[in-house]
Amino acid sequence: MRQIKVVITKHNKKQNIGKGFSITELEKAGVNKQQAKQIGLPVDVKRKSAHDQNIATIKEHAEKAKAQKAQAEAAKPKPQKPEKQKPEPKPKKKAKS
Repeated sequence: MRQIKVVITKHNKKQNIGKGFSITELEKAGVNKQQAKQIGLPVDVKRKSAHDQNIATIKEHAEKAKAQKAQAEAAKPKPQKPEKQKPEPKPKKKAKS
């Protein structure tokens, strides 16, 4: 999966590439920190701000990741259970007389 770029808009309308999405942005998008790492989203724990553009990006990426995961699981062949074979009966020992 490709790496997602974080866009940060400065006060003078310039845009910079950030180090990762803030925890607040992840929470507003409905993704926790662990899920973000699993789907390849960078997380910057130092940032506190939340930008609407980044929240929309997180939501889009999370939906794509869920769809790809579901598609991959559907493509996997389901393992078939082998038929249980009954064990052969052991020969009975003859009693000594």
